[in-house]
Amino acid sequence: MENSLPEIEEFPRMYHVRQVLDAPQITDIEGNLLRELNSTGVRSLIQPGARIAVSAGSRGIANIVLILKNLVDFLRACSAEPFLVPAMGSHGGGTSRGQREVLESLGITEEAIGAPIVSSMDVVEIGQSCHGFPVYADKHAAEADGIVLVNRIKPHTDFEGPVESGLMKMMAIGLGKLKGCVEVHRQTVQYGYREVIPEIGASS
Repeated sequence: MENSLPEIEEFPRMYHVRQVLDAPQITDIEGNLLRELNSTGVRSLIQPGARIAVSAGSRGIANIVLILKNLVDFLRACSAEPFLVPAMGSHGGGTSRGQREVLESLGITEEAIGAPIVSSMDVVEIGQSCHGFPVYADKHAAEADGIVLVNRIKPHTDFEGPVESGLMKMMAIGLGKLKGCVEVHRQTVQYGYREVIPEIGASS
């Protein structure tokens, strides 16, 4: 008996559908950034001469050079000494040179931002997770007088939870450099990102 496909008498009715999402835009980036920074009262927390580490990630964020430059200018106006730290875990081949090159590919250079870039894979252990794993942080950021995280906040592609991809993830994985990234991923195999990232991020 020959195999044959059933005859289709009528195709289902099809419709063209277009989804239009609300995507508000900020046109005055400098003004909005300054207003948000002033609203936090952070000026009163910065001591003259304080060394402030500013995170710079490997994700493509619109206007990131403008944002970082204005943030650095704000910190200098507060009499601080800002510097950039690549916060991207194992990206850039897990090397200091590779991570600097990733930043350069995004237009993030010392000349464009007006602050030095301290790219190093050196980390310090700043604690342990509740599961007994070490928590690491970039040595230069950990030794600074303060850290300012700059990142986008969005849903993660692999899991759902109250905290997904954003500032906590940058603290847990990005600032942990290669060594910290490996430790976080070791834990997630057993306990999942949903539980691990908030705890490690909070302890950082």
